[in-house]
Amino acid sequence: MLSFLKKLFSKHTAPSLTGRAGGESAEGESFPMEKFLIVGLGNIGPDYEGTRHNIGFRMVNALAASVNEDKGRPTVWEDKRYGFVTRISVKGRQLILLKPSTFMNLSGNAVRYWMQQEKIDLPHLLVCVDDLALPFGQLRMKPGGSDAGHNGLKHIAQTLGTQQYARLRFGIGNDFYKGQQVDYVLSPFPPEEEALIPECTKETSAAIKTFCLAGIQMAMNQCNKRTLPPAPPLQGGE
Repeated sequence: MLSFLKKLFSKHTAPSLTGRAGGESAEGESFPMEKFLIVGLGNIGPDYEGTRHNIGFRMVNALAASVNEDKGRPTVWEDKRYGFVTRISVKGRQLILLKPSTFMNLSGNAVRYWMQQEKIDLPHLLVCVDDLALPFGQLRMKPGGSDAGHNGLKHIAQTLGTQQYARLRFGIGNDFYKGQQVDYVLSPFPPEEEALIPECTKETSAAIKTFCLAGIQMAMNQCNKRTLPPAPPLQGGE
């Protein structure tokens, strides 16, 4: 009787085969990890490295590095179809991190391919992107919405046939004159902002983990209330 009750209890408490946590049940049955596709938008090549428009790349780079450093291993990005890919696991979730190699205006091709390849449902997609409408370092998680003139988001919406996919926006400010938007987004951050990016990307990594572990509402509550990073000291000031 005791062995029967133990078997019955383990059967009802083991995670389901839909992959909520991944691993093995008490009876030795394997089940898949729940998977998420985390996409950092940017443009490939040394000419674009470190530019404001590439902050999406840096957000996923920081996430991969933080998880792998905790586990004592290097991050390896593989050059795959439509992008560079690496995989990490966070508390039973598998996160597939993608940096599209399609250039910004064709980002949707990479997103659609990897969603199909990995059988990722739309609620498990998160796109990390720069945002001109937010002050530098301000973060906004949203479950959907317009592309706000961002060509990467626009192409993703066109390719997927919907604007209802989650995105994590990183504010890059809009300190440019009329007609200079392209030059602004394709220029590097000034030194005083660059110095703050590591701290900002710690926050984006935490928000992405919350999105995968607790859902978008919890992630929104966490990062949308975040205050701006401290102002950099004035040059030559005391």
